[in-house]
Amino acid sequence: MPRPHVTLKLATSLDGRIATASGESRWITGEAARAEVHRMRAGVDAVMIGAGTARADNPSLLARTEPAPARQPMRVVVTTRLEIAPEGRLFEALPGSPLVIFGAERAGPARHAILEAVGARIEQVARAGDGLDIAAVLTRLGALGVSTLLAEGGGKLAVALIAAGAVDRLEWFRAPLLLGAEGRPAVGALAMESLARAPVWRRVALAELGPDLWESYERA
Repeated sequence: MPRPHVTLKLATSLDGRIATASGESRWITGEAARAEVHRMRAGVDAVMIGAGTARADNPSLLARTEPAPARQPMRVVVTTRLEIAPEGRLFEALPGSPLVIFGAERAGPARHAILEAVGARIEQVARAGDGLDIAAVLTRLGALGVSTLLAEGGGKLAVALIAAGAVDRLEWFRAPLLLGAEGRPAVGALAMESLARAPVWRRVALAELGPDLWESYERA
């Protein structure tokens, strides 16, 4: 089963930070950039985040466009221990916009039951390092009929997708501010030993959205 085409969306400061050291991230980019992200959500089969983003931002991941989209994307959360609050905004719009939570095999049967009881679908895959086998997650999403996927972060999910060679396109919204080294990075540690081993993309579009820059890249 082919994996989905993956677009990684980043909304960062000029120095590639997605939040301050304390976790404040609303809003780094402006209204025009956020509106574009909603249009992106409306155009894909599924939107994915990691558990850290789910806890920090409490997003709904719904596409809020005018007019409203004909259908909402599947919402996907990647977490090892199923640590997702069942009263969060992710549970809005069920079952019209499905919520699929990927956890580690044999992780938290009690939490598994709680999340299923409020409408989520739980999928269990193998661990890889300190997270999940992201290739297995993508393969399962393909089997569920997902052909286009928008990944919205955070840094741990972004680096897992990049390290797996699974990011086909980058949509990077860059705000004109600096957060410094203590800010939270958009991409976690890749442990590159040399420039020759770094993954490379080519820029295919560049636009201004109010004060922000929007850069689009495709894998080289």
